[in-house]
Amino acid sequence: MSNTLDRNKLTQLLQQEEQLFHKTHPKSYELYQRARKSLHGGVPMLWMIRWAGSFPVFVKEAKGARFTDVDGNSYIDFCLGDTGAMTGHSPDATIEAINEQIQKGITLMLPYEDVIWVGEELQRRFGLPYWQFALTATDANRFALRMARLITGRPKILVFNYCYHGSVDETFISLDEEGTPIPRPNNMGPQIDPRLTSKVIEFNDVAALETALSARDVAAVLAEPAMTNIGIIHPEPGYHDALRELTRKYGTYLIIDETHTICAGPGGYTASFGLQPDFLTIGKPLAGGVPAAVYGFTEEVSRAFAAKLAINDADVGGIGGTLAGNALSVAAMKATLQNVLTEDFYKKAIALQEKFTAGVEGVIKEFNLPWIVKRLGNRSEYWFRPTPPRNGGEAHAAVDPELDRYMHLFALNRGILMTPFHNMALISADTTEADVDYHTKVFREAVASLFG
Repeated sequence: MSNTLDRNKLTQLLQQEEQLFHKTHPKSYELYQRARKSLHGGVPMLWMIRWAGSFPVFVKEAKGARFTDVDGNSYIDFCLGDTGAMTGHSPDATIEAINEQIQKGITLMLPYEDVIWVGEELQRRFGLPYWQFALTATDANRFALRMARLITGRPKILVFNYCYHGSVDETFISLDEEGTPIPRPNNMGPQIDPRLTSKVIEFNDVAALETALSARDVAAVLAEPAMTNIGIIHPEPGYHDALRELTRKYGTYLIIDETHTICAGPGGYTASFGLQPDFLTIGKPLAGGVPAAVYGFTEEVSRAFAAKLAINDADVGGIGGTLAGNALSVAAMKATLQNVLTEDFYKKAIALQEKFTAGVEGVIKEFNLPWIVKRLGNRSEYWFRPTPPRNGGEAHAAVDPELDRYMHLFALNRGILMTPFHNMALISADTTEADVDYHTKVFREAVASLFG
């Protein structure tokens, strides 16, 4: 048994899995061919062409931690909408609230009493006093960045190499192999070169952070508290203390994006580790899968923003949206926060994720592979490198698209859905120990097929 990957064998095995996928998904293929006549690429969103098969699985229905496709195949869902359905699909309490609200109005451009409950709950969970609503975390991040630039009068923002904050234009900047900022590869049609709007450094590099901020031209640092979209990269001890100290020293706002790291607990990484951001943004699972997002900020930010806000032009200032804070999203958010994303949810889901991680690590140890698994709350990810990466550059260097695709497709053909762009698994409260054990079994079979 060797832990050296035979690339020729991998290519052959991948071809076999593609043939099996075609054989067991004829209706999905038929729908895909039909979809190509009206949808670009045969999918409703361009990135959906990246699924492991050569065409996407078409879903018939989903509930809890499982879904069924149009061919009758059943799947354990560890993708869960890449966090959007971290609650489990269609949680009962959320569905009840949606059904009730939909009879009373969907959107009115006016407040509802439920928004006050949600605002108060967000205060309690995250510790920030003031909140506003959006439909996506991308918009929440965009609005927070606009506020920061307006208040500070500074032109630039700072992000981390290979970060992910949705489709925020300013964040599509990375470092080349020599550490020079460049537009991120495959940045589609940027409005302007992101080097004009943004600075980029590696995560966990305190010296680079101070250098970037010392010019006092950075309005805000936009950061996930732990990086999640290039593998899970944890902050090193003391890094968040330094990040907070240096942003304050140089008059830069700190925006913490909890959209993925809400997996850490009911108040996200911020509450779990006592962070003190100036802004906090979050979307995806807040309303049980209904589009909804929020952004919160401090008393100081609220006062400074109010002083700069021209009320007569507030509707055309680039912050806000007609459907933001709509009644349906707010009702779903209230029900989800009150009844689904609870302490009990996290207790159960995190315990199952610990079991999931242990199962994967056991297989890696058995086959003596130079791979690792990283976990944050009810989220984990395995990575094809021997040591944990310190930053996005190190993580990106270990990306193996062909091996990724094989592991995904092998699992998909055996009834397991992983997140398509990387090897991430989420656990919901509806996931069972049997689901986790089955994943360990399938993961071992995949590894054995490559290295056995």
